[in-house]
Amino acid sequence: MNNVRLNNGVMMPAIGFGVYQIPENETERIVTDALEVGYRMFDTAASYFNEEQVGNALRHSGLKREDVFVTTKLWVQDYEYDDALRAFDLSMKKLGLDYLDLYLLHKPYGNYYAAWRAAERLYKEGRIRAIGVTSFSSERLQDLFLHNEVKPAVNQLETHPFFQQQAANTFLKQEGIQHEAWAPFAEGQNDIFNHPVLKSIAERHGKTVGNVVLRWLNQRDIVVIPKTVRKERMIENLAIFDFTLTDEEMDAIARLDTGRSPIYDDMDLATTKWIGLHKIHE
Repeated sequence: MNNVRLNNGVMMPAIGFGVYQIPENETERIVTDALEVGYRMFDTAASYFNEEQVGNALRHSGLKREDVFVTTKLWVQDYEYDDALRAFDLSMKKLGLDYLDLYLLHKPYGNYYAAWRAAERLYKEGRIRAIGVTSFSSERLQDLFLHNEVKPAVNQLETHPFFQQQAANTFLKQEGIQHEAWAPFAEGQNDIFNHPVLKSIAERHGKTVGNVVLRWLNQRDIVVIPKTVRKERMIENLAIFDFTLTDEEMDAIARLDTGRSPIYDDMDLATTKWIGLHKIHE
């Protein structure tokens, strides 16, 4: 498995497995399948309601703790300092872990300054190996690290051929913050798996469109966490290190960028209000 080195020296796999929207009663089986085919990084969140099932699969795998990289996320509801500490303890109890590899603030709303300072404390105590954020614009991210002690190691952003985050990618590289892609397949939007440009490139390499998309992200130095519930697709998604896209192919994919998300609009007031006020517990 290829790895990337985070800005604090921690090694992180270049490809992992996401469990967003996998039903609670299926998660343990699906994560067990992913472990069996070779995944060693798993991405969950308090708001996914399947941390416990991810933890069960890891515990039953027989793998050493240090051989698996685990990410979970803090929800906006728990961004006050003391709430963040309690929420972290609850996530760790559900996961059944004594330390976490990566802890992310899930969205850039609410009192994320207090949440970040709680994460800094947990990081300094050695309970988390790296801390970062999800869906932070470059402006908010810069503001966060300029006024705190620990620089984020990761920013997890919606990134795929239709929303390529080129300016954000440049900024993150400049600042030594790892770009990680959520929704690398655009959650199936714009009929991505049948896109003629992507299909043509895939056929040229004897690969699938999914392989091409993940390889394109990998060649941009972006960590990927594809999700699937099918074992054959899990195996397929790992098969991205035995071919290389040419400069011409990279440029052809770059021209697919629309500059906007087909999933949701970060600037839409109704959307940001819903996220900012959404509760995942009483």
